[in-house]
Amino acid sequence: MINFKAVALRRGQRLLFENASFTIHKGEKVGITGANGAGKSSLFGLLLDTLHPETGEFSMPPGLEIAHVAQETPASASTALDYVMDGDRELRQIEAELRQAEAANDGVALAHAHGRFEAVGGYDAPARAAKLLNGLGFAPGDERRAVSEFSGGWRMRLNVAQALMCRSDVLLLDEPTNHLDLDAVIWLQDWLSVYPGTLLLISHDRDFLDDLTDHILHIEHQGLTLYTGNYSAFETRRAEILAQQQASYDRQQREIAHVRSFVDRFRAQATKARQVQSRLKALSRMELIAQAQVDSPFEFAFLPPEKLPSPLLKLDDAAGGYGDKTIFSGAKLTVNPGDRIGLLGPNGAGKSTLVKLLAGELPLLAGQRLAAQDLRIGYFAQHQLEQLRPEHSALWHLQKLDPKATEKDLRNFLGGFGFRGDQALDPIAPFSGGEKSRLALALLIYQRPNLLLLDEPTNHLDLNARDALSLALQDYQGALIVVSHDRYLLRTVADDFWLVADGVMDVFSGDLDDYRLWLSARRNARDSDSAKPAAPSRKDQRKSDADRRKALRPLRLALEKAEAAMEKFAAQKQALETRLADPELYLAEAKARLQAVLLEKAGVEKSLEEAEGAWLEAGEALEAAEAEGMES
Repeated sequence: MINFKAVALRRGQRLLFENASFTIHKGEKVGITGANGAGKSSLFGLLLDTLHPETGEFSMPPGLEIAHVAQETPASASTALDYVMDGDRELRQIEAELRQAEAANDGVALAHAHGRFEAVGGYDAPARAAKLLNGLGFAPGDERRAVSEFSGGWRMRLNVAQALMCRSDVLLLDEPTNHLDLDAVIWLQDWLSVYPGTLLLISHDRDFLDDLTDHILHIEHQGLTLYTGNYSAFETRRAEILAQQQASYDRQQREIAHVRSFVDRFRAQATKARQVQSRLKALSRMELIAQAQVDSPFEFAFLPPEKLPSPLLKLDDAAGGYGDKTIFSGAKLTVNPGDRIGLLGPNGAGKSTLVKLLAGELPLLAGQRLAAQDLRIGYFAQHQLEQLRPEHSALWHLQKLDPKATEKDLRNFLGGFGFRGDQALDPIAPFSGGEKSRLALALLIYQRPNLLLLDEPTNHLDLNARDALSLALQDYQGALIVVSHDRYLLRTVADDFWLVADGVMDVFSGDLDDYRLWLSARRNARDSDSAKPAAPSRKDQRKSDADRRKALRPLRLALEKAEAAMEKFAAQKQALETRLADPELYLAEAKARLQAVLLEKAGVEKSLEEAEGAWLEAGEALEAAEAEGMES
């Protein structure tokens, strides 16, 4: 059990949060959300005893094993497998005791150490570590490579594997999906879903939070609030709270205006002096209700492309790779205005290579790339952040694109991406990864491309920025091809999926749930040492998908019907609560109307509860059917 009682935390002179009181129980999975800089990572510092509260009480049971992902990885000569096994600290301690007992020729100590070694699963530890590496996308043989041979992103994956290797009571994960591709994200989600300890997860991935968490700890306006349910449930509840707060604020403002009107009218009349003073005292004692505010500082918007030729771009029998190594071949792709394509495929299969070919940044090994005369590509990839000039400002970068634009117009544009005031004028050197990503997106959007190529555009972006990007892409009039590990983004912006796997690129006729099933089947086949499955043919894929969807259709319809009923009754409940916020309803002459509204609200709440029960039953039935289909 993790207890916070009236805790306040500062970093330097800045107050992050105060009066934080909540309890996290054993086995709960808690998502921690809030704007960048709100204090999410600092909260982990409290749990790891690297930071201490300014006021209040924070406590945990003694002896808890806490695992977290290290932010730095030494350039070690140790193998990847040994580095991951270092995460099991008790195992390493027992191994040291075994070596000491052997050196001392102490048979009793040696027998005792061997017993403990077996009890903690020491004989299975290398296989457990190798399985973690495999799940996180490392290729066979990588476990024997030195840590120093891996790039920064792969070293972060090693740190994730090391944290998972620890047989922990509490697991702290701070943006674990940032350096993962979609396949590894899905594998990590499955692993965490059966993790028996207490999970505290900082993430900006909606699907990841929705599928894993049963509580959300939200940091906002220097306060912490613990909500029950996943992220979608939190958003719904928070919207209700904000609506209620706004209604209370409006009601209080009307009351204040009424009192001030009375005071202004009768201030000069001696006979009313006592009443005026009484009302002024009431105003001074009134605890003012703040107007509801939502922290959403971003507003991305694409201007219409100047020209939209059709087709925009074609690949004909294209082969892609590096040097003498061909990653895929025979690729045929025609991109027309309005196309919205999500690229799927295992790590290393060639998704990013394909995007580079389309962008013209990588030469074809074979085939043709045919581009329209008026093609204007907007290409976003993480390496482009390195091309930003750290000594210059965000405004300077935009002025380089459009020297004739007025500073006012450019600053207004940058404001939609969160760069306001001095931040638009200061050098970008101290910018965070998220801020640099937002600036790169701003520069891309400003150029009015008619073909967007996005390779992991949400890395380092928080939930508000991801939401703004998703909404902007939904209104974008050009063509879009995107690679992303953010399933929410893929679901909201991609109409079609293409699969790059085993040297082939082809249409994937299913959705992301079908892709998850395909990955699971592929992983099971690999784990059982069977032949690697080829990318499913279009005909077989469609038949399999059609059969599965037909079997699940009645369950999906029942779920959708219950969900529609929930939305209907929730809207009715909100409307009735708005009516109950009207002060005139509480006047003596309105007693009958008040009772009628309360009676109607009770009926609606009962109907809503029944609809929620039906929704839960339908969801459980659908999950069970999908799980049965996955096993078969």
